[in-house]
Amino acid sequence: MEDSKRKDAIEQFYLKYGFSTRCLHAGEKVGQPKSKAHTNAIFQTSTFVFDSAEEGAELFAQKKEGFIYTRMGNPTVMVAESKMNALEGRDLKLADPENVRISSLIYASGMAATSGLSFALLHPGDTLLRGEVLYGSTDHFFVNVLPKFGVKTVIVNTGKLEEVEKSIKANPAAKMIFLETPTNPLLELTDIAEVCKIVKRVSPECVVAVDNTFATPYLQQPLTLGADVVMHSTTKYLSGHGTIVGGALITRHDKIKDALYGTMKDVGGCPSPFDCWLLNLGIKTLPIRMDRHCASAMVVAEYLEKHPKISKVFYPGLKSFPQYELAKKQMKGFGGMISFDLKGGYKAATTLLNHVHVISLAVSLGCVDSLIQHPASMTHASMSPEARAHSGITDGLVRLSVGIEEPEDILKDLEDALKLC
Repeated sequence: MEDSKRKDAIEQFYLKYGFSTRCLHAGEKVGQPKSKAHTNAIFQTSTFVFDSAEEGAELFAQKKEGFIYTRMGNPTVMVAESKMNALEGRDLKLADPENVRISSLIYASGMAATSGLSFALLHPGDTLLRGEVLYGSTDHFFVNVLPKFGVKTVIVNTGKLEEVEKSIKANPAAKMIFLETPTNPLLELTDIAEVCKIVKRVSPECVVAVDNTFATPYLQQPLTLGADVVMHSTTKYLSGHGTIVGGALITRHDKIKDALYGTMKDVGGCPSPFDCWLLNLGIKTLPIRMDRHCASAMVVAEYLEKHPKISKVFYPGLKSFPQYELAKKQMKGFGGMISFDLKGGYKAATTLLNHVHVISLAVSLGCVDSLIQHPASMTHASMSPEARAHSGITDGLVRLSVGIEEPEDILKDLEDALKLC
């Protein structure tokens, strides 16, 4: 592994360029040997050879930089981590290059990232504030797993600032607040900057962690809005092609980074080098894919909003969306995710899902092709019926990840299926 000064110099060099340029070039030479290859190599190896016994001892004693074992670091993984540094924290780094360090860790899955964050920062007796509507597995982890380790979780509607203030004042010793914006699956927004101000006024040490999977760093950058940690499921838009499972955590605090790395090393949520190589390729096209996702999603949302068989459409880009103004202020675009309620409930939802052809019936999201699913019986089935009802996840709710197909073909597919509902 090259020394830290060279790595920092390379990352600093790319910070001055635009987003698309950073997606293509940032991190490309970090951790890689000098060669004439245009595309970075895949270091598909579990271990690394030492030149001598003395060198091995120095590496384990952290007196010398280098690679030891892929669970603790790998050149291909480092490229992906360096790329995330340049995408999520660039504005902070530019504003104060001497004092701000952005650090990223790539994980084996989004849930490995979420659990790794929790295990690194939370201890028995600690309190976690968590958003009211979260990804189903995240909700299950917070409700059913963390309490086994003595962590108390408190639900708060982070979209309502008065609720956030009330909750942090009632729990001033809370160690972390974890939220999604937009949420999965109802696309509700949280004003990240205001939540950070409210939380830090009461509890400066409380870590604000934001799941930025739906928005991606192209549309929203929580670190620049005051968040301490950003989480991604890299499975989704960042890779973009449905070929990997992965996660990422990005922070602006060395203390948090050190805790995260220690937990990853000991618990073992490290990613595959091959998956990181595919992630690097996916990120290169992130901006042009997101532009198409956003444009097509707007067309589809406007069509669905006018359809007589649909009672409600959830999409931040619609003027009817309650947080439309916040979406314009906080996000560069409105994203590729849409949810909508069918008047016919569960029967209509399943009929729709069983009769699409261009759109694939599958969970996950953020792929180049469109995906559709039923949250109540699929991604959020682990939630109790009462919790789903309280969160607004009805039996007629359908979630659609709009792909980059011709938008007319997506509309025709939906139109033909809706005729049968």
